[in-house]
Amino acid sequence: MTQPENDVLKAAQDNLWLHFTRHSAYQQSEIPTIVRGEGSYVYDIHGKRYLDGLAGLFVVQVGHGRQELGEAAAKQAQELAFFPLWSYAHPKAAELAQRLASYTPGELNRVFFTTGGGEAVETAWKLAKQYYKLVGKPLKHKVISRQIAYHGTPQGALSITGIPAFKQMFEPLVPGSVRVPNTNHYRADEITGVKGMTPEEYGFWAAERVARAIEMEGPDTVAAVFAEPVQNAGGCFPPPPGYFQRLREICDEYDVLLVSDEVICAFGRLGTMFGGQKFDYVPDIITCAKGLTSGYSPIGAMIAHERLFEPFKNGDTMFAHGYTFGGHPVSSAVALANLDIFEREDLLGHVTRNEPLFKQTLDGLRDLPIVGDVRGSGYFWGIELVKDKATKETFSAEESERLLRGFLSKALFDAGLYCRADDRGDPVIQLSPPLIAGPEEFAEIGSILRDVLTQAWARL
Repeated sequence: MTQPENDVLKAAQDNLWLHFTRHSAYQQSEIPTIVRGEGSYVYDIHGKRYLDGLAGLFVVQVGHGRQELGEAAAKQAQELAFFPLWSYAHPKAAELAQRLASYTPGELNRVFFTTGGGEAVETAWKLAKQYYKLVGKPLKHKVISRQIAYHGTPQGALSITGIPAFKQMFEPLVPGSVRVPNTNHYRADEITGVKGMTPEEYGFWAAERVARAIEMEGPDTVAAVFAEPVQNAGGCFPPPPGYFQRLREICDEYDVLLVSDEVICAFGRLGTMFGGQKFDYVPDIITCAKGLTSGYSPIGAMIAHERLFEPFKNGDTMFAHGYTFGGHPVSSAVALANLDIFEREDLLGHVTRNEPLFKQTLDGLRDLPIVGDVRGSGYFWGIELVKDKATKETFSAEESERLLRGFLSKALFDAGLYCRADDRGDPVIQLSPPLIAGPEEFAEIGSILRDVLTQAWARL
C-alpha cells in the first residue's frame, strides 16, 4: 500500500465521523474506503471490485463514472457557480422546475428545491401547516405516517419517521405525528389479528386505519398523510392493490393532503419517473431527491399541486422557508443532464423490461430455508430472513445482531456485493442496483446471495 493510501485510511480513522455507523466496529480494522466507480461497480482503495447492489444509497440511477455529468457540473460552475433562490431565479433552476413539472401527474406544477430528501419532507410538512392556516383551517397541523417508515433526520422529518430507535435519543421532537400500520402483507396475520387476508383485503384494511386515525385525532387537526409508494424501512413493502386508491379517497373526504415521499421511488427506481405513476395515484405533494442527479451533486425537491400555491400568489404572503443551497446552479445543471440520459437511453423502459428477470432471480432464492419473503417493485427489492419458514418466526434481537451485523453485512461485502442488511423491522437484505444493470448483474447478485445466505443458515 502506498503512503497516500495509508494517509487516507488514517484520516478516515482519526477524523471522519461516519453516518449511522458504530465506530467500535473499526477499532481493530480499517474503514472500507471506496475510491472510484464505473457502471454498476465500485472499487475500494486496494483495487477490489464490488457490484453496487444499492446504487450507493438508492441514488446512482445512471451508474458510476458518467463523464458528461461531471462536464455539466464544471461548465455550470464556470458560468454561475452559485446564486440563491431567495427572491431571485437562475436559468438552470427554472429549466429544471419546468422539466419536472412536465413529468408529474395531475397539476403538480410548483417545485421548491432543497438539498436533500429530509429537507424536502421538512418542507412539505411546513407547507401543509401554513397552507391550512391561510385557507382558514388553522388547527390542521398533524401528520399521519406508517410504522417503521423512514422519512429523514431533520427534527420534523424524524418526527414523521416511524422507527422508535432512531427517535428516542432526540426527544422531544415536533408534536403532532401519528402512526398507522404499514403495507407488509407478509406479516398481515400478526398486524391485523385476522388470518388469511388477501392482498386486496389487507390493503383496504390498512387504508381504513388511516381513516380511523384521522377520525380519532379529529379531521380538523390533521393536515397530511405521508407515505412512500414502496416503503423502504422494514424491507420494501409494495402497496396492496387498491391501497393508494382508497387512501386518495380518504384524504379527499377529510381534506387531508396526500404526500408521496418518493425520495427513493422517483426517477426510475420503480420503472416510472415518479413512484405514484407505478401504482396509479396522484398525490398533492411529491418529495424527491437522490436519483434526480444520480448522486453526482446534491439536490432535492418538494413538488406541490398548483392549488397549494394559490394562497401565496397575492398580497404580502410568503412561504418563510428556504435553504442556502436549494436549487444550486451546479446541481440543477447536473440534474438536467441526468434526465437527458434517462430519455436518451430509455432507462424507464429498461427497468420495466428487466423487472421480471430481476424478480425471477430473487424469487429463485425462496428455496433457501432462511428466505421467508421476497418483495418489491422495479429495481427495488427486499428479502426477509426468517428462522422458520412455516411459522414465519423471526430472529431474536441477539440472533439478528449476530446474523446481520456479525456476519451478513461483512460477508456480502467480502464476496463482492455492496447491499444492505437491515433490521429496522424484521431482518432483511435490500437490493437496489443502478438502473443500467441487467441480466449479468442480476446473475451475479443471485449467485453471491445464495452462497452467503447458505453460510448464514449454517451458522445459526
